[in-house]
Amino acid sequence: MFQSGDYVVCGNNGVCCVQGITTLDITGIDKKRKYYLLKPVFHSGSTVYIPLDTADASLRKAVSRQEADALIKSIPDISLIPLADEKTLERTYKEYIRDGSCESLVKLIKTIYLRKEKRIMKGCKITAVDSRYFKLAEDFLYGELSVALDISRDEVRDYITNRIDEA
Repeated sequence: MFQSGDYVVCGNNGVCCVQGITTLDITGIDKKRKYYLLKPVFHSGSTVYIPLDTADASLRKAVSRQEADALIKSIPDISLIPLADEKTLERTYKEYIRDGSCESLVKLIKTIYLRKEKRIMKGCKITAVDSRYFKLAEDFLYGELSVALDISRDEVRDYITNRIDEA
């Protein structure tokens, strides 16, 4: 069970701060059912309600600073996504986004980055699918790491690069 002040990752909402537990006074909704009241960190003004009884399926604790640093240190050793063919590419990308773990996001970013580099060397541009999922993966990963490391999202890429270069 999460407590007020905990940071959690909530699907497409990204990193959220748990504000508390509440019930909803809405017609047609069970007034006794309890919900986590979440505030997305990077979508100010938004509020998310997640039922406590189904929260395990849609929430996970955000990584700690130690976990973030360990992940960054391991990035060179994280494998690429095995891609079967171009037809199943987007489905594979969606699976990794849906998984949402930091390691899955790193795999996705590394795979797409290397695909982009190969395409550029051949004189081609990055595909729209690659571009879209690269941005999504970066947004989710950098958001979570920025909270864990207490830096802005804009600083995360340089932080990662510097840590890998130091190793």
